[in-house]
Amino acid sequence: MNHAIDNLGFARVDVDRQTRQGVGEVVYGAGKSAAQIVEILRSLAAHGQSPALVTRLDAAKAAAVAAAMGADFTYFADAHLGRLGANRPADGRGTIAVACGGTSDLPVAEEAARTAEALGNTVVRLYDVGVAGLHRLLACSDALKAARVVIAVAGMEGALPSVIGGLVAAPVIAVPTSVGYGASFGGVAALLAMLNSCAAGVSVVNIDNGFGAGFLASRINHLGEAT
Repeated sequence: MNHAIDNLGFARVDVDRQTRQGVGEVVYGAGKSAAQIVEILRSLAAHGQSPALVTRLDAAKAAAVAAAMGADFTYFADAHLGRLGANRPADGRGTIAVACGGTSDLPVAEEAARTAEALGNTVVRLYDVGVAGLHRLLACSDALKAARVVIAVAGMEGALPSVIGGLVAAPVIAVPTSVGYGASFGGVAALLAMLNSCAAGVSVVNIDNGFGAGFLASRINHLGEAT
């Protein structure tokens, strides 16, 4: 099986992934220089891979990339995410609800939300609805129940996805964050709690992996209805 590759020397860019999988290659920005990111983005753009996303992108690199790529490049500081090109039209079959436990979880929640929007989804944000004030979550129950997919982002003890999983019929994608005190072990406590959820229909991505949650939610939201 042959797939088109643009060999830049430091990177082999998969330039037909959008044709093969529906979404182009996504650039992981941490550990790459701004110059390397620019070259990869130029390769993706030249081969029609749009939008092209750059995750884990800090502000200094983003400024350098923006200077090189021009107005087509947008940086979302709240998500540490860059996007070359425009969001796809919102052609998902329903809405994706992104719920997070507290304000400290917002960078991960926004990474999920911005990713899903870039891939053609309508996103409803439900922020600061953690279980420490359960009435805040229950006040959003209509929006949660209306969503086709729910992304639940939480640190600390990671209980939010289990509670949401008991309220909705939609798939719930749990995202543990590294928010918490010492015994949270950088998000491991929340990860284990989510993996042990007693609510059916809850799946779990890695710690702080808002991108992975947004991408998976988009895949689910673009699936056709069962016949």
